[in-house]
Amino acid sequence: MGIAVWVWLGVFVVTFVLGYPFGFSMFISSVLYIILAGVDITSVVDVMVIQFETNFVLLAVPLFIFSAKLMNASKLTDRLFGFASAVVGPLRGGLAHVNIVNSIIFAGMSGSEIADVAGPGTMEVFAMEKVGFDRPFACAVSAASATIGPIIPPSIPMVIYAMLSGASVGYLFLGGLLPGIILAFSLMVWVFIISGKRKYPVGHWYPFREFLKVFVDSFLILLAPIILLGGIYTGIFTPTEAAAIVCVYALLLSLFVYRTVGAKGLYKLLVESVVAAGFTSFTIGGAFLFGHVLAREEIPAKVAELFVALGITNSPITTMLTVNLLFLLLGAFVDVSASLLIVVPIILPVIKTAGIDLVHFGVVVTMNLMIGLSTPPYGEAGFIIARVTNTPLGAVFRELIRFILFMIAALVTISLIPQTVLWIPRLAGYGG
Repeated sequence: MGIAVWVWLGVFVVTFVLGYPFGFSMFISSVLYIILAGVDITSVVDVMVIQFETNFVLLAVPLFIFSAKLMNASKLTDRLFGFASAVVGPLRGGLAHVNIVNSIIFAGMSGSEIADVAGPGTMEVFAMEKVGFDRPFACAVSAASATIGPIIPPSIPMVIYAMLSGASVGYLFLGGLLPGIILAFSLMVWVFIISGKRKYPVGHWYPFREFLKVFVDSFLILLAPIILLGGIYTGIFTPTEAAAIVCVYALLLSLFVYRTVGAKGLYKLLVESVVAAGFTSFTIGGAFLFGHVLAREEIPAKVAELFVALGITNSPITTMLTVNLLFLLLGAFVDVSASLLIVVPIILPVIKTAGIDLVHFGVVVTMNLMIGLSTPPYGEAGFIIARVTNTPLGAVFRELIRFILFMIAALVTISLIPQTVLWIPRLAGYGG
């Protein structure tokens, strides 16, 4: 390798270790490579412009960021909590199951695990503690159930993956439905087991009239994921258009129906969303430069050749399990967007060589990285829920480890049985 490549790798690793944002690490290391390698800067600028102009799907990212922030700020999730309590509250460990079901519903509107943890997850922890649950366990349930958010559509990580792989966002969204339910079921199994051992409380049954009242109270909010998925499934609008429709719908509910957000609150949310979207856009821009260097040095092709030489691509199962292990380790240390933007372009040739469907792989990767957000030492979801609830981090992670084992069981299931991901997309006409 030439000096330019060594500088590129060295600067990237050093800035990462020093704690700089990944977007900055990718950007500065790639710029230094371009200078040292004598690459025509105008061709690089052309590539950057074309990438941003042609990836219309990226428009969905800021829209989903805004809708998630709006849902949290407007307290619409409190109404969802009431509906989930009426549905699964009577089970052993009632509010823990409610926490999980609430994450399923909220997932259909936000597409972000962190939004789930920081919003409804925090409220659910104190509600669970009030009726007799241990706070570390309640925190673990909130962090673990939040992994469902980006698996059940909409999903910001799936949008980024689609941009990198060329896979259809619509089919990725549909492919995440059943895996999200499988993941939720695996979490509920552990909740049921541990609730019996620790004698956690059982919720009360709702009389029909009370259930009907709760349902009517949350009906308009429950329509949001139905509108989004129904529109994508029937082809009425694209996933990017769906993101805009969800934003408008959430605005109508917050400003005019429930009147939970005022002009000042809306302005604050818009500013926060612009800052978050700007940071994401800068990271993606750095990834475009980083990807240009990867392609110029033919690194993805060389990695694919290495996997072939080692015999890893001889079987799709072997390939999938190997890549699963790689992403599980990455997820425990590296941010979700960074893992996608750096690793997916390198590993895609390997996946194609092994004959693995790109939609199947995209959903598997998303679940992998979501599990990583709850896994120490990185465990961003665990850190957030521990901080906002003032709970010892070690106690939260001790409870989370058990949930992670059940999440990995769900991951292995969807990895080895492609139909768990591809069944619904194929009903919608997917031919992959």
